[in-house]
Amino acid sequence: MFRKTLVAAFFCLSVADAGAQTPDKVSFGTNWVAQAEHGGFYQAVADGTYARHGLAVTIMQGGPNANNRLLLAAGKLDFYMMANSLQGFDAVAQNVPTVTVAAIFQKDPQVFLAHPGEGIETFEDLKKLTLFVSKEGIASYFQWMKRDFGFSESQVKPYTFNPQPFLADKRSAMQGYVTSEPYAIEKQGGFRPKIFLLADQGFSSYSTLIETRRDLVEKKAALVQRFVDASAIGWYNYLYGDNRAANALIKRDNPEMTDDAIAYSIARMKKHGIVDSGDALTQGIGAMTDARMRDFFDKMVRAGVVKPDLDYRKSYTLQFVNKGVGVDLRPKN
Repeated sequence: MFRKTLVAAFFCLSVADAGAQTPDKVSFGTNWVAQAEHGGFYQAVADGTYARHGLAVTIMQGGPNANNRLLLAAGKLDFYMMANSLQGFDAVAQNVPTVTVAAIFQKDPQVFLAHPGEGIETFEDLKKLTLFVSKEGIASYFQWMKRDFGFSESQVKPYTFNPQPFLADKRSAMQGYVTSEPYAIEKQGGFRPKIFLLADQGFSSYSTLIETRRDLVEKKAALVQRFVDASAIGWYNYLYGDNRAANALIKRDNPEMTDDAIAYSIARMKKHGIVDSGDALTQGIGAMTDARMRDFFDKMVRAGVVKPDLDYRKSYTLQFVNKGVGVDLRPKN
């Protein structure tokens, strides 16, 4: 079905949109296996949005045995779906010639989950609990939690992406994504966990960013613009339109994905404003601002995660966003 979609995209090319008779072949790598959190990109393939922008896009899904970000830097991919703003900062620190061109998620979906009925009503109440946190989490957002809220590493136990230790201990909390782990806990534990979204506590990282190489920005800016614009439109159509064809492509790439899990993720993205909130409401999905980047950089400096002399401004460009592309596709009520 995926191949048929790409073939259809080739013949549905709009000369007016694309400015060329033959679509540009573009490869886009995700950072994990196909899921609803990648839905807008699949939507733009499935409904011909990329094709109408003169692009024949192949999505290369990530996973435990894939390193699509390395393939981007090596020139084997054109675009990559980066997890968060910190990875962009790290690229600058490591002199990797990549740059962020759009931020699809206005809110990082990172959460902590707690058991109901344990007197945990506020974010700071989590200090009373054992926290299951991954190694990556300890090195990033937990340093911010320590600096700004007074959490302690003494309460942390390793999170191995297995929910059983959390399920067995009511006086614990577990890291996760608002779009997936709560669903898993409801299915396995039979209860709805308390959810604390870090973004709502001030963790201001963008998430699901589009990253590309600097040479592509310099030499093919029009192509980058078309990919960013079409991706934004794809996300509007995925959230608010008919997304059945996109979900079929997701399940094709990831047969373990279910309709129920996809529906849950979409509902959570809408409920928490993961994609379409903040600056995106007026400037369009993918929006970024200097002020927001500065705010997050300052927080990471205070937390000791990044060095204060890092030129974080090199990690992104506003050249391709904040143009209001697709805003008219949002439902009026």
